[in-house]
Amino acid sequence: MSMNLRPIFAASLVVVGLAASLAGAAAPSPAGIRKIEDVVIYADARFHNAFPSIVRRPDGELLVAFRRAPDRRLLGDEKYTHADPNSYIMLVRSRDTGRTWTKEPQLVFAHPFGGSQDPGMVQLSDNSILCTSYGWAWMPPTALPKLPQPNTVVVGKFVFLGGFIVKSTDGGNSWGKPIIPPRSDGEPRVDIFGQPLPAYNRGALCEGADGRLFWAIAASPPGGGSRTEVHLMISADKGATWKYSCPIAQDPKATFNEASVYETPRGELVTFLRTAGLNDHLVIARSTDRGKSFQKWEEIGFQGHPFHAMRLPDHRVLLVYGYRHQPFGIRARVLDAECTNAATAPEVILRDDGGGVDLGYPWATMITKDRAMVVYYFNRADGPRTIEGTIVQVE
Repeated sequence: MSMNLRPIFAASLVVVGLAASLAGAAAPSPAGIRKIEDVVIYADARFHNAFPSIVRRPDGELLVAFRRAPDRRLLGDEKYTHADPNSYIMLVRSRDTGRTWTKEPQLVFAHPFGGSQDPGMVQLSDNSILCTSYGWAWMPPTALPKLPQPNTVVVGKFVFLGGFIVKSTDGGNSWGKPIIPPRSDGEPRVDIFGQPLPAYNRGALCEGADGRLFWAIAASPPGGGSRTEVHLMISADKGATWKYSCPIAQDPKATFNEASVYETPRGELVTFLRTAGLNDHLVIARSTDRGKSFQKWEEIGFQGHPFHAMRLPDHRVLLVYGYRHQPFGIRARVLDAECTNAATAPEVILRDDGGGVDLGYPWATMITKDRAMVVYYFNRADGPRTIEGTIVQVE
């Protein structure tokens, strides 16, 4: 196949700077936030860039981690996939509150047996950074029947490796060896070596006021099948080791995964869960006993996924989520401090100009005392996937 790559590589130069969508002066919004501008964080047309997370360092530096893999459509494939043997965790930085970013991304981790997915960074109270991820291993079709069972195969040739965590104690400049968590209670699947499948999920873990870490992980039910449910794992040593605690959300028909955990000022744990089988509605599950048990999950009457919750300076909560229905884009709500009004809080449309369902997965952080940045991946007209952000004024 003949292809002129000159336009592709010309377009692949990294775009850094601001999209032209400045908001003019306006009265305070009853929704609690007001959009200021959109920012392009990383763009390279040769790659499928997706699933970002963001943290703000004590000195104000912003770090954005994301998954980067070749755009296989440029190499002759009919479509992109989210499982790729050359999928790596990359990182870029900004020292000017997100206006400009490093042009060449830093490699955070390359899995020795497959592609790495969905990096979720969380900065701890000691200023170390944890980054959760999980992997897929490519296998030739002749090898699949010989693998230990039960396992999970997608796209006909990728076998699930389960989750892992990497940690940095120097501001993301270097990362330690992967921490392999134990499997969830009752998880029946194994990895490619026949070992218990390590716990995994896409979504933010949180550090509680008592210093423990709470992680909502996905798992298959003991009977197997395509559904997943969500359980709680807890670490008392900054992520070095993990112990199973309890179920968060289970149902014989609905699927739960891609969950983020948030601790309220009262000390309750609130988990925001992506769903299938519930019309793409948000589900919230709440623990009032610091993660020993969770109340029955509650279906919230609006669509979107997945979700990230961030505490604002006045203890309200910025909840951000992707919107994979027309018009495709990014949305947000400002909740009260205890997250009791998710169903009634006004919805703010941050972006509605997306080019299809393959976008979203937002993550947020404060960048100044009264402004936050929401990062996500985006596409226009099904073109290259870019890492972008929206700056909002907190009111």
